[in-house]
Parts: sequence; structure tokens; C-alpha cells
Amino acid sequence: MTTLIDDSKTDTKSDTQPNAETGTAPGTKPSAEPKPAERPAPYGQADGMAVASFVLGLVGTLVANVILGPCALVLGALALARHTTRRARAMLGMALGAADLIILATLATADGSLSWTFGG
Repeated sequence: MTTLIDDSKTDTKSDTQPNAETGTAPGTKPSAEPKPAERPAPYGQADGMAVASFVLGLVGTLVANVILGPCALVLGALALARHTTRRARAMLGMALGAADLIILATLATADGSLSWTFGG
């Protein structure tokens, strides 16, 4: 008498172990989309911060240096921390922001005012 052996029962793989190739459980299809990798912030945002830092620092030398100076410092530092491609512009924005605060301190000690005065 001959006995028939079912090939599916003699498979050496266990049905409870995940598939080594795809990392999925048996009987499930691997997902078509891979998990998103950790990406740094887009350069566009950091470059925009560098330009904004420069513009705010430049405008802050003439008006509202008490507000625009610190904003230029913060935006320049954030742009550098996010690895901007416009490093020089971010550093110049930070320098102008510091100059804004120096101008503010000079005006405050010279005449007790926080504004520019042209003329006599």
C-alpha cells in the first residue's frame, strides 16, 4: 500500500515566521510604499530664512531696530542650524541684527531716545 504525502505539509518554513525578504507576515503582500526616511528640512525654507534675516537686519538699521534686530538674529541662527546653502547671507543677517542692537544701545545712551533724529 502506498501513501500520498502532501508537499505543502513538508515545507521546512514555519507559517508563523515573517518572510525574510520583505519582512512581512506570511499571507500578506508587502506594502508598495517604503517607509519614509528621516529627511532634513528642505533647503528652500532655510534659504528663505537666510534672506529674511538679511532683509530684516538691513531694514532694522533704519527703523524699528528694537524688533527687527532680534528677529534677524533668530532667523539667521535658524537658517544656519538648518544648513542653508546661503550661509554668507545668513551670517550677514546676523551681523546686521547685532548692529541693530548696537545702534539701539548707542541711541539709548546718547540721548535717551530709541529713534533716529535727522537734523537739529
